[in-house]
Amino acid sequence: MTPRKHPLIYFHKSLRVSGIAGMIEAAHKLGFEGYDLCCRAGFPVHPGNIRAALPEAVKQFQREGLVVPMLTGEGGFVEPTHPTAEPILGAMQAAGIGLIKLGYFHFNPQEDYWDKVSVIRRHFDGWARLGEKYGVRVCYHTHSGPHMGINAAAVMHLVNGCDPRWIGVYLDPGHQVIDGELPDMAIHMTRRYLAIVGLKDMRKEQNPVGPGHRSVIVRAGLGMVDWVGVFTALARVKFEGPLTVHGEFGRNFPPHPQGEHPDFLPALAEEVRFYRRLRDTYLAGAP
Repeated sequence: MTPRKHPLIYFHKSLRVSGIAGMIEAAHKLGFEGYDLCCRAGFPVHPGNIRAALPEAVKQFQREGLVVPMLTGEGGFVEPTHPTAEPILGAMQAAGIGLIKLGYFHFNPQEDYWDKVSVIRRHFDGWARLGEKYGVRVCYHTHSGPHMGINAAAVMHLVNGCDPRWIGVYLDPGHQVIDGELPDMAIHMTRRYLAIVGLKDMRKEQNPVGPGHRSVIVRAGLGMVDWVGVFTALARVKFEGPLTVHGEFGRNFPPHPQGEHPDFLPALAEEVRFYRRLRDTYLAGAP
């Protein structure tokens, strides 16, 4: 039976399968308990068809014992006045999905940082009103690089003081380790807002084409993330949200004429087993 708390789901942006039926087959084959649905153009559920497609897709997944606790929007889906905001949240309400990941506010060194924080906080006030209207918690992802909210400390600049029933943090330990935070500290900082945890391992490597280093997504256990520390801290704060696997290490495989490299899916299945062992070891107290 799929756990009601912290289900192990997959953000299917990187999975090349055909339609909902293909996603169901892949989940059973690879060991996922559900999906973090990528709600973007070119995917089975997208902003143009979401009113009808989302509830039907959720029913299909549920018939197969799979859950859909969250959606991920387009990268530019960041403001509550976006024309698709209310249609998406309304469809989520109809389908019984309670979490959505926004896109990204970008850092611009030509702008005043604190002025930008104030603007973003006003957007989150608007999102909180929409979230309350539709029963959806709107979440922001800690993504390394030139983004606002790159880690737990920075994302708390954006959300602290917002209503945690409707505004949440999507903590990503892989990106977090690139920007330097201890798992315990990050999880305790965000605990009132912590809604989703992303699962990907990352490390820094020497840049082969220039000075300095670059961040690289690697298979679980081969990067810099202290996964025991992460899951121990999640257990300590009694985290109950979904754990979403990204599988983005697949971009490291060389191009293949059939699209999907034949080694990717077995590696992804092993990654799922890696995270399942951690989930079952440290978070097993909540069935």
